[in-house]
Amino acid sequence: MERYQVILAYDGSHYKGFQRQAKALSVQAVVEDALRKLGWQGKSILAAGRTDTGVHATGQVIAFELDWQHALQDLQTALNSYLPADVVAREVHQVHHSFHPRHDASWRRYQYRIYCQAVRQPLLEPYAWRVWPAVQLDDLQAAAKPLVGTHDFGAFGTPPQAGGQTVRVVLEAGWKDEPPYLVFEITAQAFLYHMARRIVFRLVKIAQDRLSMGDLWQSLDHPAASELQAGDDLSQPSKLVHGLAPARGLVLAEVHYPAEAFQLAEE
Repeated sequence: MERYQVILAYDGSHYKGFQRQAKALSVQAVVEDALRKLGWQGKSILAAGRTDTGVHATGQVIAFELDWQHALQDLQTALNSYLPADVVAREVHQVHHSFHPRHDASWRRYQYRIYCQAVRQPLLEPYAWRVWPAVQLDDLQAAAKPLVGTHDFGAFGTPPQAGGQTVRVVLEAGWKDEPPYLVFEITAQAFLYHMARRIVFRLVKIAQDRLSMGDLWQSLDHPAASELQAGDDLSQPSKLVHGLAPARGLVLAEVHYPAEAFQLAEE
């Protein structure tokens, strides 16, 4: 019995998030169903994180133990043959029995896509947030600079466990032009629940001159409690800072591990 690490990509449009749920379709459920057809007898796979309803991934990481007597390439091929079309195993690796995709991660990277057009585009809409009035790359880039470093991001999200601390270390944060999208990329050691989507919402509103950089500075290290969904009534500027960008633009792009996390057990 060996432990395997799989890098998953999936279109989250039709799933109620990654985590298995009793009465809703989840990415975890379809992966575990596929593994059972390969002889897996575990209770639950391990995962690097729990993406929300509608959030996508190109670099989700899972791990499981399996009695597999064939090559890694054969395992990838067999697993993909049982997965639905919107979920795929991109890579398969054998790892140490102690490897844990969440606990062993050094950092995580998320990407968020927006596009600026006055009228919605049906082929872009499932994977990006349509922003109008348009925003400029330079304005978005300037707004993102203060995020890098160690801050209390309590105004941007909640910890995975009640009472958990909200200080996070952001290693990189910036925007790039990938027509027809503007793409925000943020790398941190760990994230709060909804942190990336709240950050994007706020940066867009700053670039639209609906919020000031002072509002962003005040939010950093000064947690707030209220929340506003993207598309809600924005007539109260005091609540604008708590908006939430739509899930469909967010992608879990990569989870990075130190080299020792992949060392196989000694013979």
